[in-house]
Amino acid sequence: MKRFFKIFLMIIGAGTLGIFISGIVLAVFFRTYREDVPDKTVLELDFDKGFEEYVPDDPAARMMSGKTPTVLDVIESLQQASEDKRVIGLIGHIGNAEMGLARIQELRNAISAFRAKGKTAVAYSDTFGEFGPGNGAYYLATAFKKIYLQPSGDIGLTGLMFETRFLKGTLDKVGIKPRMDHRREYKNAMNVLTETGYTEPHKEALCKIMSSQFGQIIRDIGKARDISESDMISLTDHGFFLGQEACNAKLADELAYRDKVYEDMKKIAGENAEFLPLMTYRERADQPSAKGETLALIYGVGAISRGENEYNALSGNAVMGSETVAKAFRAAIEDKEVKAILFRVSSPGGSYIGSDTIWRETVRAKQAGKPVIVSMGDVAGSGGYFVAMAADKIVAQPGTITGSVGVLAGKLLTSDLWDKLGISHDEIHTGSSSTMWSGTNDYSPEQWDRLQDALDRIYADFTGKVAEGRKLDPEDVSEVAKGRIWTGEDAQIRGLVDELGGFPEAIQLAKKAAGIPENAEICLKLFPKKKAFLDLLEEKASDVTTARILSEIQPIVQAVGQIGILGEQGVLSMQGFEFSVY
Repeated sequence: MKRFFKIFLMIIGAGTLGIFISGIVLAVFFRTYREDVPDKTVLELDFDKGFEEYVPDDPAARMMSGKTPTVLDVIESLQQASEDKRVIGLIGHIGNAEMGLARIQELRNAISAFRAKGKTAVAYSDTFGEFGPGNGAYYLATAFKKIYLQPSGDIGLTGLMFETRFLKGTLDKVGIKPRMDHRREYKNAMNVLTETGYTEPHKEALCKIMSSQFGQIIRDIGKARDISESDMISLTDHGFFLGQEACNAKLADELAYRDKVYEDMKKIAGENAEFLPLMTYRERADQPSAKGETLALIYGVGAISRGENEYNALSGNAVMGSETVAKAFRAAIEDKEVKAILFRVSSPGGSYIGSDTIWRETVRAKQAGKPVIVSMGDVAGSGGYFVAMAADKIVAQPGTITGSVGVLAGKLLTSDLWDKLGISHDEIHTGSSSTMWSGTNDYSPEQWDRLQDALDRIYADFTGKVAEGRKLDPEDVSEVAKGRIWTGEDAQIRGLVDELGGFPEAIQLAKKAAGIPENAEICLKLFPKKKAFLDLLEEKASDVTTARILSEIQPIVQAVGQIGILGEQGVLSMQGFEFSVY
């Protein structure tokens, strides 16, 4: 019997060892297979759905984003591929590519850097706007060496238009009265509720933004396509260009379907060349070792609120929680390996208190000897600028929307609405201040005065910290503040931004501030660390069950959100419409 058990255990042990060894062999095999990149590789990148700044730690967000890479994923992958001798070139499928101007500029820069290393890059699209504008998509395509357009396609290079829907007439009809005030005349986020059209300061600010962004697009396209600026302006007045018209105007190089594009690239790369999606290449390629000095990477994305980061599954928007970001800064400060902090901000603002909480942590980081470099995304205005202004350096794209140094506050009076609906109400309260934030009671003269005191205090705090953080005279701050928005290009001229660029430029500034050699390798360490998907499922299991339904109704909710009537925004907020370029 003992002999039987001994043999039995030996068999079990041998089997277990065999399984273990087989597992190792299979792991090595699949790892080797996964990392195999053909000797002649042409990368593919689909821009059709755009790229997000950051995918929040939320199961619904992870599911809705799928495998879509972030902006930084694309930049890092193209950078790695540009140094890889196995990579011959890149084919970009442009499609709709609906993104903010700053993100488009960041991607254009990454493609240009890829080409500067001697790599071939071509773009193709079935159309740039089908009975609609295609400005942003075409602007992105001009970063490529050659542009293919499907014969049936158009190029909708039509110029820019800002459109705002004002709700005052509707609110008057239903019995809702906005009681709000602001600091100062350019702080126009509340105008959609209080006006029937643009005020003069509102129109002035938007015209300046439009002029700056349009100028950037015209100059960059003209340079890429070898067309003069005056001719470019004339082309935009033409309207959209039908297939052959686009080629005649030098806006496209060739009319061709997708298969012809791939045949042409095959001739350039060689018959043995293989096509590989950029993110598949990223998975297979030998990943750069995590060596070199460490830079912390902290994202501040979405409207700012007090508390933890959140994800609004209805609108598809991230929320920047002050506690989450503050904790990330504190962890980076305490991490002895971290030499500097890269803070990526893409936010229209929100809570003043939340913004101030984050601002304090940026100051503490500097006091701890850890430089803070801000890289701005599409929008970093109002509270989004508040959290950035104390940084050692601020980097923005020329088309970034920033500034909006101002404040607004108030409430909506709904008593007439309830009367029209036949709903009565009664109330009891303890004193004269109890009704201050009631939607059925107007401000008393004393309450209105207190609101003015609060607005004055916040505005003074905001402008004072801008002057301190940016080392500007208070008089100069007064001129650039007043709630006015600026492009990154104009903000740099006025001292609100230090340099123009994106992630690469911000990383170089972080190296310099930390005393790291320019060409030295660095390791970007994300704070807070991303959670495992299973952990997120345990935390928010109910969100996952509704993710598919939410993805269906999300476009409707986003449309409602664009007219500014969904959810809290906070006193340091910008106007509720998207600065996307179409």
